[in-house]
This record gives sequence, structure tokens and C-alpha cells, in this order.
Amino acid sequence: MSITIASFDGADRTSVDEAYRIGSAANDADLPDFPPFCRRRFDAFFHTPMPGTRSLWALARLDGVPAGYLQLDLPQLDNTDNATAELLVHPQLRRRGVGRALHEYGLRLLREHGRKRVVAMAVSALPGGPARSVAGDAFAAATGAQPALTEVRRRLDVGDIDRAALRAALAEARPRAEGYHSVCWQGSTPQEYVADIAYLDGRLLMDAPMGDVQWEPEQVDAERIRGNERALDARGRRRYHLGMRHEPSGRLVAWTLLDVGPSADWHAYQQITIVDPAHRGHRLGLIAKAENLHHLLTHEPAVQVIDTWNATSNSYMVSINEQLGFRPVDSWTDWQLTL
Repeated sequence: MSITIASFDGADRTSVDEAYRIGSAANDADLPDFPPFCRRRFDAFFHTPMPGTRSLWALARLDGVPAGYLQLDLPQLDNTDNATAELLVHPQLRRRGVGRALHEYGLRLLREHGRKRVVAMAVSALPGGPARSVAGDAFAAATGAQPALTEVRRRLDVGDIDRAALRAALAEARPRAEGYHSVCWQGSTPQEYVADIAYLDGRLLMDAPMGDVQWEPEQVDAERIRGNERALDARGRRRYHLGMRHEPSGRLVAWTLLDVGPSADWHAYQQITIVDPAHRGHRLGLIAKAENLHHLLTHEPAVQVIDTWNATSNSYMVSINEQLGFRPVDSWTDWQLTL
């Protein structure tokens, strides 16, 4: 067997197509409850990247057959010692050395670009949950990477929402949120809120549990928010936001986001939820998430399930999600390799 690896970029449409087909096959085999691997999202990685991110791509062939790909994302505005990686091998061509060859190729690229550590995720099964391959964790451990953070994916089945219990929880919470009111929008953030959203987004890595992951807070400003929005528009993400506005100051002090992709109208992701530390204790997180859930379902009636991830140590957010009806599906480990 002969393994060859070559770097490629968006101008090489043949390699992009081959990598997409590998990703689609891996998605279907490894995560059958996920939405289909989205072609629009994949193409946007090449023509409209997230601001401040440079991506390096490599495609492996086994005896001339496309067998696996590697995506390395190199932050350019902060965390310039770090990188993230996604390494996928076609399910029919695994255990033949393709993953190891891509890993070694990636290490050379990372060293050439002065990176000192790389982080990648692997999924595993939870007791009583759906079956998941143990290969990802085993491969990461074999490379010398260390488990740095454990997260759990939880799923909300919309048909199982206990709406009476949710109304009762909101009725109990709202008196504690006197002086705050909610504002919602779709897609791009109104100009009057961009500075507040940039501040909240920049706090995420300061406030969220990061375990042993060595990742510094990102420097987020209005320009970066607008760049993120352009990239998400290119990926076809339909976004539903809700912020909590503090009446005395006029600032948004909490923010949550749900989004739906173009490949599956039955599926949504619960993305960021964050409350400014100075305004915690008013049940703003619960109110924002519950009201934004209503906002989403009003405009996306086909949505049947919503997925979200939380660090196992993030007890506050986990408790809110479970109150809303999210239930554990599988476990995801952030593996960190120091070069």
C-alpha cells in the first residue's frame, strides 16, 4: 500500500470535492444522528474563512484513492502559538496508516508555522447512550496528546418540551430580572448592539471552563463580529439571537444564539450563551435561552432537535439546559498535543 499526501487549497476543486466526500462518509458513519455533512459550509471554509484564521489543508491518497484529509486552523490575531485540527479518514480505508501519515504531515506543517500546541476533539459513548467508536480517543492518546477538557453533547427533542414546566420556570425567574428586558433579532447584529456583543463574545474564553486547554481569551471587536457574520452568512447559517438589555445602562449584558444550517431544517445548534459577571444572579441565562427557544421555533417550525455542548464542569449552564429539557447523548474530549 502506498500513501501519498499533498497540501491543497480552494483553487484545487478536485481535492476539495474529494475531501468533502470523505467528510460526508465519515459523518454518516460516525455520527448518524447528525445533519448531513453540509457542502455549502465546507466550501465556505475556503472562500470565506472566519476572520483571523488561516487554514491549511492536506489530502491523503491510499494507492491513488482519496482516503483522508487534515484541516489545521491557525489563529492569526491571538493564540498564535496554537492551532486546532480535524483529521478524518474514510470509514472504508481506516486502520491502514492513513491517519498516522496525516498526523505526521500535520506536525511538520505546524512546526513550519511556529505553532507549539494543537487541539482536536474526539467523540466517545456515554453509558446507556448510542454507540460511538473508541478509535478517536485511542488515536489521540497514541500520538501523545493529553485529554484537556471533557464536554457532553446534549440534545433537546422539541416534541418532548414540557411547556407548562417551562412557563412556570420563567414565571419564577422574571421577578428576579427586574430592570432587564429582552431584545431579539435574526442574522446580523443591529449596529447599536455590536459593541456589547463584541465584549460578551470576547469574555467567553475567560468565563467558560477550559480545563487544561491552553487558550487565551480572543480579542473581539466590532470588525471581528462583522467578519464572523459574513463567514456565517456564507455558510448559510440562519441565526436567532436574544440579548438581555440592562435598562439603567442601556447595555446588552447577556446574549444567546441558536442557529440552523442549510442542509437540515430539522436540526439546530444552541451556540453561545453568556452573562456578564456583573449581572449574574438574576436568572438572565435561563430567561434568554427559554425566550430564544420560542423565537427560533416561531420562525423555524420544522426544527425537531437542538444540540449543544457544555464542559462537564459547567454546572450552571448544564442545569439550565437540563431544565429546558436537554439530555446527554455522547461525550467529547478536547485533546491537546504539545509539540
